[in-house]
Amino acid sequence: MARKTIFPMTRIHEPIRIDVEIENGRVSDAWISSHLYRGWEQMMIGRDIRDAILFTQRICGICSTAHAVADVLALQQATGLAPTVNGQHLINLILAADTIQNHLRHFYLLTLPDYAAGPDMPPWTPRPAKPDLRLPAKVNAVLVDHLPAGIAVSARAHELLALFGAKAPHQQTIMVTGVTQQLNADNIKAAAALLREIRYFVEGVYLPDAQTIAAYYPDYHAIGKSGGNFISFGMFPEPVTGRRALKAGVRFADGAAEELDVTQINEDVRYGWYREGTGGRPDAESTVPDPDKPGAYSWTKAPRYKGLSFESGPMPRAIINGEYRGPGIGVADRIVARAQETLKFCRLAEDWIARLVPGQPTLQPYTLPPQGEGAGLTDVMRGVLGHWIKFAVGKISHHQIITPTAWKFSPRDASGRRGAVEQALIGTPVADSDGLVEVGRVVRSFDPCFTCAVHVINAPGAKPLVV
Repeated sequence: MARKTIFPMTRIHEPIRIDVEIENGRVSDAWISSHLYRGWEQMMIGRDIRDAILFTQRICGICSTAHAVADVLALQQATGLAPTVNGQHLINLILAADTIQNHLRHFYLLTLPDYAAGPDMPPWTPRPAKPDLRLPAKVNAVLVDHLPAGIAVSARAHELLALFGAKAPHQQTIMVTGVTQQLNADNIKAAAALLREIRYFVEGVYLPDAQTIAAYYPDYHAIGKSGGNFISFGMFPEPVTGRRALKAGVRFADGAAEELDVTQINEDVRYGWYREGTGGRPDAESTVPDPDKPGAYSWTKAPRYKGLSFESGPMPRAIINGEYRGPGIGVADRIVARAQETLKFCRLAEDWIARLVPGQPTLQPYTLPPQGEGAGLTDVMRGVLGHWIKFAVGKISHHQIITPTAWKFSPRDASGRRGAVEQALIGTPVADSDGLVEVGRVVRSFDPCFTCAVHVINAPGAKPLVV
């Protein structure tokens, strides 16, 4: 048995350490460590509740809109306020555009170099000694040639976001009752034109490219299975009714399904660098760092639903909504499901644009009550995101965040249950224990974002962290 470490890992967002034990050519055990603490829950305490929508976007520059939407949903629940019809369509459109750019960027910049041979330059380098590349030369050349175009179209999706969000990343216009950007014929036509361009590429290039990778790597439908527990909070509410275009739900490994019960969400801190007793339900727990805690190995807490670890993201929500029935639930399925979802979101966005009405309000005036509490739960780029807030006299007294990456890349819990990615690595075949190509493919298929998942890096010689 050999123990191997990847730290840092290339082509992901922020510090992650992977420790695996290799036995008889397969991963027999795995540990995922997050090595960055940021303290967002503490930073939000005492701030004006209206600032949360803007501040929490700074958690991440690649999926910032997600945090704005989660805070808006939490405030809507806390106050009883609702967006205008135009406002809700625009919030959905902004989030969809940000998700589309994320999915394109993830495939062409972070995923493709794992499967295709490119030029001797980043992101193709550094490359492993035994990369397991299977694409025929002509097919390989076509996919490599698509990378610059994929990144360019991803940027076009950010332009679509900025039409109504003012800028990207960190949009500026989403508020509790809608969006500050007013509608006119020009910006509606510009949005429709951008979306046509994006959809043309997604439908004609991105989706076929993803399917090509799956076709030449069919064993990856079975490699990287997380255990089969899937969770979704739903996504894109309709105006007035609040009915979501993608429904919420829970699906267990044995095939049983049930409606989401928010009260069953809990965070375990046994193996996180947090003080014991500070975990629990996100509407009541606290975040107290303990970087010297014995036995801990990650700055990520361990979110659980009914005591079990769950995977979320494009593939799980497609399965919950009956829209993906692939040959497996592994790496290749995540790649294809993410591309299929990108096309679906293009079509949804076309519908929202068609339903925008110039001259009708995109938001309405509002006055916040002196106090309140609420939970903003939504699916976003990488999976399920929840913001739990409480405020009094207009100031935040409680703000807890559980991100998609926390769900998937959590450490073990007090019962010894692995997080979804730790579980997905078990049984992964390893042809070269010095290269660990297969391990990298499994990890990247989950689209990790540790700027979101972990909330100071304790540098050698630095003064102890005081919070």
